[in-house]
Amino acid sequence: MSSTLLENEVGMSFQTNENQQMIADMIRKFGKEHILPKMMEWDESQEFPIEVFKKLGDLGLMGVLVPTEYGGSGFSYTEYVTAITELGSICGSIALSMAAHNSLCTGHILQFGNEEQKKKYLPKLATAEWIGAWGLTEANTGSDAMRMQCVAKQDGDHWVLNGTKNWITHGISGNVAVVLARTGELLDSHGITAFIVERTTPGFRGGKKENKLGMRASETAELIFENCRIHKSQVLGNVGDGFVQAMKVLDGGRISIAALSLGIAKGALNASIKYAKERQQFGQPIANFQGIAFKLADMATEFEAAELLTFKAADLKNKHQKMTKEGAFAKYYASEVAVRCSTEAVQIFGGYGYTKDFPVEKFYRDSKLCTIGEGTSEIQKLVIARELLK
Repeated sequence: MSSTLLENEVGMSFQTNENQQMIADMIRKFGKEHILPKMMEWDESQEFPIEVFKKLGDLGLMGVLVPTEYGGSGFSYTEYVTAITELGSICGSIALSMAAHNSLCTGHILQFGNEEQKKKYLPKLATAEWIGAWGLTEANTGSDAMRMQCVAKQDGDHWVLNGTKNWITHGISGNVAVVLARTGELLDSHGITAFIVERTTPGFRGGKKENKLGMRASETAELIFENCRIHKSQVLGNVGDGFVQAMKVLDGGRISIAALSLGIAKGALNASIKYAKERQQFGQPIANFQGIAFKLADMATEFEAAELLTFKAADLKNKHQKMTKEGAFAKYYASEVAVRCSTEAVQIFGGYGYTKDFPVEKFYRDSKLCTIGEGTSEIQKLVIARELLK
């Protein structure tokens, strides 16, 4: 695959500070050296390239939001969006795993952990010494999380966890997982508790690895708990607060997926612009034809609009203001834009777009996950409508 197709044709309108520009430049350089040469090999084999994440940890990108006193970079959501977008414009799989590690597992501990928990786990996660996982979804409870069947029962100073979590990023390779389990009655929003569970805990193991359409180098697998005993010191926050915590974590997680969507859209658009200038038909570049030029115009306009929504949500998050609706706006719109841009990119490339010799077929496959993960587009519409009608 030609790396020249991924040169930065379309910049980010909001790269307004030195940190953002530094991160963008660093990721482009890193991608050319450490991701592009093996990206399709990982995609074909579904290999989770853990060594890449160790290198990203060395660069501070696995603890973007973690304060420096815990070994992180101490950046804001503005820099975080830039990092995921730039990484996503190269490889959606790597960006997805980086985002899940940062916003879900690490983010949950950062937001709700006590000081002892933060000091114990955040330095390892921020440097990628440990890879993090986050377990909410089950086989029969995706959006309907309050019907979860994974149960934790108290036994003295311990909780005994039984059940299975599905569709978990880093379900096999993660060293530590934040797991949501039912500790009260079914459908009780205060009957779910969050636990920090280390991989070496007896009774905890990874299960089936999913064979996916896209995002194939980002590991997705089951978490299985069989009489897994967890000390009470591993409870995150208060018993019964897990569901409320998870919803707050997902607010930030939606910014992550919006940024990932931006990256995929950007990569597809950049590749399309480059190709449209180079590809000759009827004696001229195909960019000269209105049918192609208008596609590029629509893609660029939608990208800019999605970027505005995403950075607005990030700005509210930085200010610690409520951003449930704005996060849903960004996640919903940007994810759908990623699908539309990558679809148009394949069309612009024609037959070549359907081959693995060019980058757009991978953007096309990777993009669809963005409309599903961390709340489907339909769930985002429900969230938006609920906020509008309050």
